[in-house]
Amino acid sequence: MFSQSFPISTNITMPIKSRIRTVPDYPKKGIMFRDITTLIKDPVGFRLVIDNMTQHYLSKGLDFDVVVGIEARGFILGGALAYTLGKGFVPVRKPGKLPADVVELEYELEYGSDKIEMHIDALEKGQRVLLVDDLLATGGTALAAAALVEKVGGVVAGMAFIVNLPDVGGEKKIIDKGYNIYSLTEFEGD
Repeated sequence: MFSQSFPISTNITMPIKSRIRTVPDYPKKGIMFRDITTLIKDPVGFRLVIDNMTQHYLSKGLDFDVVVGIEARGFILGGALAYTLGKGFVPVRKPGKLPADVVELEYELEYGSDKIEMHIDALEKGQRVLLVDDLLATGGTALAAAALVEKVGGVVAGMAFIVNLPDVGGEKKIIDKGYNIYSLTEFEGD
């Protein structure tokens, strides 16, 4: 499988990046949290994100059947993107939030561990997905979600993020696993 990280357009990066708030020492000391709530509360910022991602996937012709969004900010982005691309939406949630039979996975974050779940019947065997979340840091959450997709018989066609933190190492891990990544902006450093 060919994998790559698509280049970020400089004419979209600044208007998006300038709307993202940085919160020092959250959720623990030493972390520079990139808060997209300031981006998505801005109607122009939110439209820039959805329109750019929609155009990217329409122009690249990526073959996928459904958008899978990771709780919670991936729901906002993924739901809107699924709508503009005419695809269905499947949530990946924290434990205890889905009502039917689930498959779960525990994974490591840069500041601890977590678990995620998805319905066992969320995807049909061989269904291709675009995995969506707000931010790529260590890659733990995205790789865990990809493992869940594959566990229920789906195929990860690509991954999309608003923010990539390449210095944290997640991008390299995901590309090394053979997945395609697209992000709208990057922040250097932690």
